[in-house]
Amino acid sequence: MSLHTLRPSVDGHPPLLLLHAFPLDHRMWAAAAEAIPAPRGLLAADLPDRDEPLPSVPSLEAAADALAEELARAGVARVVVAGISMGGYLALALVERHPALVAGLGLVDTKSAADSHEAARRRRDTAHELLEAGTVDAVRPMVASLIGETTTVARPGLVELVAGWIDDQSPQVLAWCQGAMAARPDRTEVLAGYAGPVAVLVGDEDTLTGVEVARAMAEVAADAQLVVLPGVGHLSAVEDPGAVGLALAELAVRAD
Repeated sequence: MSLHTLRPSVDGHPPLLLLHAFPLDHRMWAAAAEAIPAPRGLLAADLPDRDEPLPSVPSLEAAADALAEELARAGVARVVVAGISMGGYLALALVERHPALVAGLGLVDTKSAADSHEAARRRRDTAHELLEAGTVDAVRPMVASLIGETTTVARPGLVELVAGWIDDQSPQVLAWCQGAMAARPDRTEVLAGYAGPVAVLVGDEDTLTGVEVARAMAEVAADAQLVVLPGVGHLSAVEDPGAVGLALAELAVRAD
């Protein structure tokens, strides 16, 4: 697990911790981070760190523990955690295992439910393909489902940017992530039991999780605000970084 400081923390205010989607890295948050007003501190993590040995068993729980350790080493006692897609799964694991650490929770184009049996099998098959091939070929086509139709038509350069990020990833790391996501449990009850402020964000063109899933999570949480982003797909933080950044800034204020 590697932790990146995008903006130094401010005394008395928990920083925002940004957790990336699969199959990307923390760079996908760059534009949204710029939209979050100063002086809020900003952190981002890469899951897992490609330069360190991977844990033998793929596990979001292990990743959450490693993230908590990294934050402790950095002297961070409280954070507002915002995760998109896989990052949202990790954020909920962090809430479950280290609840005192989480001052606020942002769930962006993600879900609290576990994979279906078939979806988990597809993840494990993809992990096998990644390791067998030693390339990212098995996940490269994902760019078509990550980005909404409006963005794809209007901003083809953004599609190329995301495709480039995918090409930069380690097949071994991506395989580990697929295994960890396939093994994750349903954490809807974790979300229901979380008392802090929650922001649920979703693009209205997100075909992977979708508005109804987001609405259900907002209804389950004790103190949630739902934000539906028009003309945006699954990578809302990349497609509409300004709106996502402002929504997360509002969440951070609620958590202060």
